[in-house]
Amino acid sequence: MEHLPGTLGLALMVMTAAWPVSLWLKDVGIVDIVWAPAFAILGWAALLADHGTGFAGWVAIALVTAWAVRLGAHIFRRWRLNGREDYRYTAIRRKFGAHFPFTSLVIVFWFQAFLLWIISWPLQAAVAAKDATPVAVVGWVLTLAGIVIEGVADAQLTAFRAAPATGERVLDTGLWRWSRHPNYFGDFLIWWGFFLAAIAGGAPWWTILGPVVMTALLMHFSGAGLLEDTIADRRPAYNAYIARTSRFFPWPPART
Repeated sequence: MEHLPGTLGLALMVMTAAWPVSLWLKDVGIVDIVWAPAFAILGWAALLADHGTGFAGWVAIALVTAWAVRLGAHIFRRWRLNGREDYRYTAIRRKFGAHFPFTSLVIVFWFQAFLLWIISWPLQAAVAAKDATPVAVVGWVLTLAGIVIEGVADAQLTAFRAAPATGERVLDTGLWRWSRHPNYFGDFLIWWGFFLAAIAGGAPWWTILGPVVMTALLMHFSGAGLLEDTIADRRPAYNAYIARTSRFFPWPPART
């Protein structure tokens, strides 16, 4: 893990490069498009810096690259269709007013660079692993399952939003019948899977901070927690959905 200072610098460079584009577009939401590909960039940088990657490392880099391409393309398409800045960033823009352009570099782009660097610690260790141990295989299966679950959940949500009769209805079919946030649950599996693969390859114990931070984000801050704070106001039927559906981890819906 000697390359960690270098990958921190790389994360800052990637996000800093996206910042002037956001100023030109007047839309900070492009940081979400860059998020997933930035993980793949750090993974490839760690792999090239190690000079000794084995089969296990190549599996890890293939998984993160597939995830990054899929999620990055999905968020890009969503951004193009929406045609407006995400309400979270619009609220920050209003708060800081004329100071927002420079402030966004620090509190949005650099902050996310620091977060993705920490979250990527197990990935950076996993790409340096050599042999396919049973624990590594379990980690790969979890990561692959997470990629599939997240992809299917995103596809189901996209189709639901595109339906002409959606209105104020709530998506409660498919994976969304078992969890109110199956896409975030998929992401949860991805990063705990990478952690298992990293530990199997001899990664230090403190790399567990990566999936712990991601879990906190997904469950309480930028993911499910943030949506749960506002969605009931926009979709009144969501309160009944809450009563019968697991918040995060998939579970059979309650009988009503």
